[in-house]
Amino acid sequence: MASRITTLATTAACCALVLAAAGPATAATTAATATTAKASDAPSAGSVAPGQDPFYSAPADIGSYAPGQIVATRPVSVTLLGLPTGTDAWQISYRTDDSHGQPELTVTTLMVPGGAASGSDRPVVSLQAPEDSTGSQCAPSYTLASGTDVADLADAATLLLKGWAVAVPDFEGPKSVFMAGPQAGHAVLDGIRAVKNFRSTQDTGIGADSPWALDGYSGGAEATGWAAQLQPSYAPDVRLAGAAMGGVPADPTAVARSLDGGAAAGFEMAAAWSISTEFPEAGIPSLLNAQGQQDFTNTGGKCMTQLLAAYPFKKLSSDTTVPDPLGVPSVAAVLNENRLGTQAPATPVYDYHADTDEIVPVGQDDTLVKDWCAKGATVDEVRDPIGEHVEEAVARRLSVLDFLSDRFAGRSADSSC
Repeated sequence: MASRITTLATTAACCALVLAAAGPATAATTAATATTAKASDAPSAGSVAPGQDPFYSAPADIGSYAPGQIVATRPVSVTLLGLPTGTDAWQISYRTDDSHGQPELTVTTLMVPGGAASGSDRPVVSLQAPEDSTGSQCAPSYTLASGTDVADLADAATLLLKGWAVAVPDFEGPKSVFMAGPQAGHAVLDGIRAVKNFRSTQDTGIGADSPWALDGYSGGAEATGWAAQLQPSYAPDVRLAGAAMGGVPADPTAVARSLDGGAAAGFEMAAAWSISTEFPEAGIPSLLNAQGQQDFTNTGGKCMTQLLAAYPFKKLSSDTTVPDPLGVPSVAAVLNENRLGTQAPATPVYDYHADTDEIVPVGQDDTLVKDWCAKGATVDEVRDPIGEHVEEAVARRLSVLDFLSDRFAGRSADSSC
C-alpha cells in the first residue's frame, strides 16, 4: 500500500538497464484471434489516459463474451523514463466480472523477455501491482505504457530476469475500486485466461503447458489472495503452481481501524470511496455529513500519492453522521464480504509480513493464515520481527523468487499449518 521509495527505484533502474542489454523490444502486431487494437488513427498505448483511450471501452455486447475472452490487443513499448527495457509487451483487454458478477472490461499487460523463445512452456507470473488508487490514470497498464512506472517495473524485472513472462492486470477494473476483493480476484484469474487465449505472430514461449503463479505485495497481495482463494470455484480451469503474498490487508475492517486517524489515512479514504462505489448496498453516502460529501467527491479519480497527501491523520468519523461508520450493519456486512479467509486456496501460499508493519497490521494477516490452515490450505508463514511496510517488500524479494522457482520446478512446498 505504501509507495516504494528510493530503494525500489534504484532496483528498477538497475534491472531495466540489465534487461536493456538483451536488446530492444520487438513486439509484433498480434494475430486476429481477437479484435486487434483499433484503427491506425487510434491513440498509441500510453499516449493518453485510459479515460480518453477507446482501447479501454467495453463493447456494447461485453456480456456475450466469456470471462477471460479477449476483446482487443495491441503491442506496447515498456520503458523506464525513456530507457528501453528489452521486453516484448502487449496490452490485452478482456471480459471479467465485478464483485456482483456483472460483466466489465479490464486490461492486462503481458511482458516477455526480449529475444527468441525456446519451447512453449515458459513459466508465467501474474504480478498484482499495489495500485491503491481511485483513478484509471493510475492503472499499471497505463503507467507501464507511459514510462512512468518505476516500482512495478522493478518487481517485474526481477521475474523477467529469471526468463519468466509477466502479466500485470488492472485488477481494480474500470471503476478503479481499491480493496474490492471479489472483483480483484476475478480480474486476476480472467487476466490469466486472457493470456492463455492470446496468440501473437511472435513466439512468446507461452503455451498450454506453461505453469502459472501469483505474486503481489500489500494492495497487490489482497488481489493475489482473492485470486488464490477464488480459483477453485471461479476458475478451476486455471491451474496455479503457487502464490506469494506479503503485507496482506486481509481484513478491511481491521486495517481501516488501524489506519484511522494516522499518517496513512488516505488509504482508508480510498477504500471507503471504493467500497461505496462497488457495493452501493453498504449505504455509505447516506452516512456522510457535508464534509464527507465533499471529501468523497474529491477522493475519486486520484492516485496513491495524492490520496496520502490529502488525508493525513483523517478520522473517518469526521466525515459521517455516526460515531462509528465501520460498525453500521450495512457497512460491516459488506466489509465482511471482502475479508479473506472464508475459502482455502488449492495452491501453496507463501505469506510474509513484518511484525512491526506500520501500515498493515500483522495480526489480521495471522488470522488469515489460521483460517486458511484450518480449511486445509498449504501456507508457508514467514514473520520478520523488525521491519516497516516498504522495507519488508525489499527484504523478502529474493525469498519470493526462491519460492516461485521451487514451485515452477515442481518441488514440494513448506507449510506452517
